[in-house]
This record gives sequence, structure tokens and C-alpha cells, in this order.
Amino acid sequence: MQVERAIVYAEREGYRALELDVYRPERSGSGSAAGGGSASAAGGGSRPLLVYVHGGGWRVSHRSRAPRETREWQPGFFDRLTDAGFVVAAHDYRLSGEALFPAQIEDTVEALRWLADGAADLGVDPARLYLWGASAGGNLAALAALRQDAPPAAGVVCWYPITDLPALDHAATDSYQAHLLGGPIGQHLDAARAASPVTYAHEDAPPFLLQHGAEDTWVPVDQSVRLTEALKAVGASVELEIVPGADHFFGGAPDVDGIFTRALDFLLRLDSAPTR
Repeated sequence: MQVERAIVYAEREGYRALELDVYRPERSGSGSAAGGGSASAAGGGSRPLLVYVHGGGWRVSHRSRAPRETREWQPGFFDRLTDAGFVVAAHDYRLSGEALFPAQIEDTVEALRWLADGAADLGVDPARLYLWGASAGGNLAALAALRQDAPPAAGVVCWYPITDLPALDHAATDSYQAHLLGGPIGQHLDAARAASPVTYAHEDAPPFLLQHGAEDTWVPVDQSVRLTEALKAVGASVELEIVPGADHFFGGAPDVDGIFTRALDFLLRLDSAPTR
């Protein structure tokens, strides 16, 4: 795997420069992944692009940090994705201690635009854009995939995402959601709805896979159920996997590797579909 780090994709006046990292397969040609499928190069060597959106409650963490449950893997999270043939980009966004919502989704959409505009230089096909986000990153990945002003995504994987903020505690003052909005949800309902992917469900949404622990004590599994129901209600394609006995970060799940493999296979199937 080849990595190009700290590429500036945007500058916001009064803030640090926003950067992203790009992970590339080691060799040109077809990539493959254990568990099936391939994301082989097409159209003059162009590859599919997978944008990873990190979690951390919109408040902590970093673009270089893979999902917590994968950090001890060898090969690692990013290696496995590039081994499957994807070019992977992971971007910064302003955290809630720096700027309130909608800064986080604005930065994510800006990163997608920068990547789409530079697709030829990156060697990727902008029509083969996929998103993968975990927790708060799953929220941003889902929002970006559903927003009409973002480059269109071809598929989305969300791990234990926040999807419907008004369904959470309206009075909490020290929650991640309150920090994101600038105060309790109940005092910022319009912003909470704007930060909720369920608000934007539409029939032309890309296919979604949501994976969520049944016993999640950080983000209730009902959050993934709500987005699943919203997407189904408008006729969009969505799959929901509820992992029995698993907490946030899939804690307690006996086979996190299998959860990852099913998510990767979902994207590979989309990328190899005849309609592509």
C-alpha cells in the first residue's frame, strides 16, 4: 500500500488547513479481497474511490485512525481496502470544539468535491465513489450520500451511525450531540433535524448497508432502524444487519472480521454490478 499524507483540500478562514490522506493499492491492475469479488481497474486504469469518514462523536479522533475495533488487525483496515482494489481517501473535518454543525458536513462535502475534481490525477472513477463511516462518521457519510449538493455516491456503509438526533435525549447538555449543535437537542431542534440523515431520505439514494450492535449503549440500535425505515419508505435500497449481543464498536461480537468482510463484499458487489 502506498500512502500520500496531509494533502490540503480546503482552507477555512480562521481555522487550520483541512487535510486528507490517500491510500493506494501497491500495484496497478486488479485487486482482490478474501471473501469474494474484486474492484478491478477500469477505464484506462481508473479505480473505485472509497472515502472513509472517521468517528469520535464529531469531537475527537483523526482521519488516520481506523475504526477502533480494527486497529490491531494485521493487515490493517486501510490495507484490506486497498488490497480489494480501492483507492481510499480519509479526510479531516472541523470538530465540534472548533465549529458547530453544519461545519462537519460542509467539510465532508468539500472533500468529496475536491476528490471528484481531481479524479483523473488520483486515477479514480468519480462514478465509482463509495462512503464508509463509523459512529459520528457514519452520520456524516450518510448525510453526504443523501445531500443533493454532494458528488453522487454509488454505495454507503455505515457502522453504528447516528441518524435521527431528535429521537435522542432532548435535555442532555454534555452529550456529543449537544456539543455538535451548541446546546441541548431540545433547544436546537431545527439544527438537529438538519444533522439527521433520516431528514433527507429520497428514492434516488445510493444503496446503504447499516451494521449495528443490538446492545449498543452509546448509539441505540434504533438509530439504524430509523434510517432503514426512512429509506425503505421512499423505495431506496437499504440493508440492515443487527449484530446480536454487540455494543458500540461491535464490542462483544464474536466475529468483527466477518462484519467487515460482509461490508466489503457489499461494496464489491455494487462495484461489479452490470449496471455500473
